[in-house]
Amino acid sequence: QLQLVESGGGLVQPGGSLRLSCAASGFTLEDYVIGWFRQAPGKEREGVSCIRRRGNTNYADSVKGRFTISRDNAKNTVYLQMNSLKPEDTAAYYCAAARRAYCPTLGDDYDYWGQGTQVTVSS
Repeated sequence: QLQLVESGGGLVQPGGSLRLSCAASGFTLEDYVIGWFRQAPGKEREGVSCIRRRGNTNYADSVKGRFTISRDNAKNTVYLQMNSLKPEDTAAYYCAAARRAYCPTLGDDYDYWGQGTQVTVSS
Protein backbone atom coordinates (compact mmCIF):
# COMPACT_ATOMS: atom_id res chain seq x y z
CA GLN A 1 0.00 0.00 0.00
CA LEU A 2 1.36 3.36 -1.05
CA GLN A 3 0.99 5.99 1.63
CA LEU A 4 2.47 8.99 3.38
CA VAL A 5 2.19 9.39 7.13
CA GLU A 6 2.81 12.68 8.91
CA SER A 7 3.70 12.95 12.57
CA GLY A 8 5.14 15.43 15.02
CA GLY A 9 2.30 17.90 15.35
CA GLY A 10 1.05 19.17 18.66
CA LEU A 11 0.46 22.17 20.89
CA VAL A 12 3.34 24.59 21.32
CA GLN A 13 3.72 28.07 22.75
CA PRO A 14 4.58 31.03 20.52
CA GLY A 15 8.29 31.07 19.86
CA GLY A 16 8.55 27.32 20.27
CA SER A 17 9.61 24.63 17.82
CA LEU A 18 8.25 21.45 16.31
CA ARG A 19 9.61 18.97 13.81
CA LEU A 20 7.16 17.33 11.48
CA SER A 21 7.97 14.05 9.78
CA CYS A 22 6.59 12.65 6.55
CA ALA A 23 7.31 8.95 6.17
CA ALA A 24 6.58 7.00 3.01
CA SER A 25 5.66 3.36 2.69
CA GLY A 26 5.28 1.38 -0.48
CA PHE A 27 7.40 3.73 -2.57
CA THR A 28 10.75 5.52 -2.47
CA LEU A 29 10.58 9.17 -1.50
CA GLU A 30 13.94 9.78 -3.15
CA ASP A 31 12.22 9.60 -6.55
CA TYR A 32 9.71 12.32 -5.65
CA VAL A 33 9.43 16.00 -4.99
CA ILE A 34 7.94 16.46 -1.53
CA GLY A 35 5.79 19.41 -0.56
CA TRP A 36 4.40 20.55 2.77
CA PHE A 37 1.05 22.31 2.78
CA ARG A 38 -1.13 23.65 5.55
CA GLN A 39 -4.75 24.56 5.95
CA ALA A 40 -6.26 26.58 8.76
CA PRO A 41 -10.00 26.51 9.51
CA GLY A 42 -11.88 28.73 7.08
CA LYS A 43 -8.82 29.33 4.94
CA GLU A 44 -7.54 27.91 1.69
CA ARG A 45 -4.75 25.37 1.62
CA GLU A 46 -1.37 27.01 1.13
CA GLY A 47 2.02 25.70 0.15
CA VAL A 48 4.61 25.97 2.89
CA SER A 49 7.75 24.38 1.53
CA CYS A 50 9.00 21.94 -1.06
CA ILE A 51 12.16 19.91 -1.60
CA ARG A 52 13.23 18.57 -4.95
CA ARG A 53 15.00 15.29 -5.55
CA ARG A 54 18.46 16.86 -5.52
CA GLY A 55 17.71 18.84 -2.37
CA ASN A 56 16.76 22.24 -3.80
CA THR A 57 14.21 23.86 -1.52
CA ASN A 58 11.43 26.42 -1.75
CA TYR A 59 9.65 28.27 1.06
CA ALA A 60 6.62 30.46 1.37
CA ASP A 61 7.55 34.02 2.33
CA SER A 62 5.61 33.63 5.57
CA VAL A 63 7.95 30.88 6.82
CA LYS A 64 11.31 31.81 5.30
CA GLY A 65 14.03 31.91 7.91
CA ARG A 66 11.91 29.97 10.41
CA PHE A 67 11.14 26.64 8.72
CA THR A 68 13.61 24.19 7.21
CA ILE A 69 12.72 21.26 4.99
CA SER A 70 15.07 18.32 4.67
CA ARG A 71 15.06 14.73 3.52
CA ASP A 72 16.66 11.56 4.80
CA ASN A 73 16.54 9.12 1.93
CA ALA A 74 17.90 6.30 4.05
CA LYS A 75 14.86 6.64 6.33
CA ASN A 76 12.50 7.38 3.43
CA THR A 77 11.38 10.44 5.36
CA VAL A 78 11.11 14.17 4.83
CA TYR A 79 11.15 16.60 7.75
CA LEU A 80 9.87 20.10 8.35
CA GLN A 81 11.69 21.82 11.20
CA MET A 82 9.57 24.71 12.42
CA ASN A 83 11.15 27.30 14.70
CA SER A 84 9.93 30.61 16.11
CA LEU A 85 6.36 29.45 15.71
CA LYS A 86 3.59 32.02 15.63
CA PRO A 87 -0.13 31.69 16.31
CA GLU A 88 -0.75 32.22 12.60
CA ASP A 89 1.15 28.98 11.90
CA THR A 90 -1.74 27.08 13.49
CA ALA A 91 -3.12 24.69 10.89
CA ALA A 92 -3.34 21.10 9.76
CA TYR A 93 -0.10 20.28 7.97
CA TYR A 94 0.04 17.84 5.09
CA CYS A 95 2.87 16.38 3.07
CA ALA A 96 2.48 15.37 -0.55
CA ALA A 97 4.64 13.60 -3.12
CA ALA A 98 4.92 14.38 -6.82
CA ARG A 99 6.95 12.41 -9.33
CA ARG A 100 8.15 15.52 -11.12
CA ALA A 101 11.37 17.47 -11.60
CA TYR A 102 9.95 20.67 -10.11
CA CYS A 103 7.79 21.67 -7.15
CA PRO A 104 4.16 21.85 -8.29
CA THR A 105 2.15 24.74 -6.92
CA LEU A 106 -1.17 23.02 -7.49
CA GLY A 107 -2.26 20.31 -5.10
CA ASP A 108 -3.79 18.37 -7.98
CA ASP A 109 -0.31 17.85 -9.41
CA TYR A 110 0.76 15.77 -6.43
CA ASP A 111 0.37 12.00 -6.60
CA TYR A 112 0.13 11.09 -2.92
CA TRP A 113 -1.06 12.90 0.19
CA GLY A 114 -0.75 12.16 3.87
CA GLN A 115 -3.61 12.38 6.33
CA GLY A 116 -2.28 15.48 8.05
CA THR A 117 -1.02 16.44 11.48
CA GLN A 118 -2.36 19.30 13.58
CA VAL A 119 -0.11 22.11 14.72
CA THR A 120 -1.50 24.54 17.29
CA VAL A 121 0.51 27.54 18.43
CA SER A 122 -1.03 29.12 21.49
CA SER A 123 -0.13 30.39 24.92
